[in-house]
Amino acid sequence: MRKQHADHNLTRDQALSLAEHHVADMPGLMIEAERVAATVDQGIHGRRRTGQGESFWQYRAFHQGDSAAQVDWRRSAKSDSLYVRESEWEASQTVWAWRDSSPSMAFRSVRGLPTKLDRATVLTLGLAILLLRSGERIGLMDGVTRAGSGKATLHRLAEALTLTPGKVAGIGADTLERGLSESLPAPLPLPPFGQVVLISDFLAPMDKLLGMMEAMADRRQKGLLWLITDPAEEALPYRGRVRFSGLEEEGMLLVRKAQSLRSEYREKRHAHYAALRDQARRLGWQWLEHRTDMPAETALLAAFQSLSHDRGGADWQARAGEHG
Repeated sequence: MRKQHADHNLTRDQALSLAEHHVADMPGLMIEAERVAATVDQGIHGRRRTGQGESFWQYRAFHQGDSAAQVDWRRSAKSDSLYVRESEWEASQTVWAWRDSSPSMAFRSVRGLPTKLDRATVLTLGLAILLLRSGERIGLMDGVTRAGSGKATLHRLAEALTLTPGKVAGIGADTLERGLSESLPAPLPLPPFGQVVLISDFLAPMDKLLGMMEAMADRRQKGLLWLITDPAEEALPYRGRVRFSGLEEEGMLLVRKAQSLRSEYREKRHAHYAALRDQARRLGWQWLEHRTDMPAETALLAAFQSLSHDRGGADWQARAGEHG
């Protein structure tokens, strides 16, 4: 699907401006995440560990973000590579989150709504808060923010979410526009048996989205796709003469009767996301949908419960209970 929106609502420059505001407003987003997480926490019984039960150790390749203290030097001395030792429990209880920061995520159809980027950030931080309170480990799929389980982990996550991928990784141009161009997570060598949570509008090309999911599944990662949408993207409420502007260099499209596109647009949109849901089903992954005009608490509760219970059967398609 092409990332285009009506230009009287948002232009590319406005998207970048909103993204800059997102960075400046991170303290406010953190407060909102704490509030949302506290509300959800009151309605659930968080899992508390009674012991890690480390029955045996396994080894994985050292990757960027690991500390030298994690390296098993005896095992590494037997080869030309560095290896990290971790227990089976530790690997299987790690959640790796990715929040889409591409320009389309800076969209909102009306001023009273949060941008998709702001809502995705609140949900990412809120989920991190709940997981950390439950004794789980969480990290970001940015190649730098390693997984952790202490209070400092939340601060690392919040700091990383305010930076562009280029700044976090220290590569490429340190500009907001370059950082916002990332519509897919980097292909990082995550340790197997983890859980990935991908929070996005999933408007990247379908072949790239499906390929990304296959690659993660090949690494024995369990997945949760968390779709974030604006209500206007679902309804396409525009009428009359409308100029749509591509947020990621797709150009302009002038439509004389915008309402004439509604039926075909909805059909293509449904097909796009249906393909992702079908792929999730085949891989045993889960699918969540959240619209930015709905309560963040409802979405966060659904996500936390999805990660908390044993996955199987119809559980792959846990829904936020927001709309059909």
